[in-house]
Amino acid sequence: MKKIIALVLLVAVNATASISQPETENALKSILIEATSSPTNNSLAYRIEEIEKHMHSSGSWFGLSATAGGTTNAADRIGTTQTSFQLDGGDSSSATPWGSWVLIFGSDDTPTADRYAGAAAYFDPHIILVTDAEVATTYLVQFSRGASGAAGIAAGTYTEFAVGVDDDNKPSTTLTTIQTGRAPSGSLIWARCIAIGANTGTLDFLIGIHEYGE
Repeated sequence: MKKIIALVLLVAVNATASISQPETENALKSILIEATSSPTNNSLAYRIEEIEKHMHSSGSWFGLSATAGGTTNAADRIGTTQTSFQLDGGDSSSATPWGSWVLIFGSDDTPTADRYAGAAAYFDPHIILVTDAEVATTYLVQFSRGASGAAGIAAGTYTEFAVGVDDDNKPSTTLTTIQTGRAPSGSLIWARCIAIGANTGTLDFLIGIHEYGE
């Protein structure tokens, strides 16, 4: 990967060499030098290398842990569990339509012990499969990272998305991709939902994540 970065940047440097842009050329040369050694945290070369690691890391899928309790354990890998997480919406016509927050990742759930223990510094909740739904409607969902769901909302460390359920009250088998920021391993992840037009309405799902290093 570093060789690819170096080649791309070398071409860029050569392309700018015939133009009177010394600051641009010097900046590109600095990135080139860095890309062929050890990238500095948050530099362009560092970010490119992180994207490569993220795109080529292995995925893991999770459901509700059989021993879920407290804030340490909420999720188990599929195979260990076959049970989906379940959210329940509030009264969508009220001033507070969201259902209660449900913990879906506890502090001991990442990094996964049998794959990345001690090696994965971050994880991304990035995809879900809805396995059941109570109401034929559109569900609005929030995922929040923090000491509580409300804390994540206040800090801005949350994401939100929508899932549609057809007239037979059956979810689509299509995977729903989620855009999230990277979460440090051991982060608490919470979820809640609204079932549009309904007073309560459960939504069941499994969730996939990526894990990766610094």
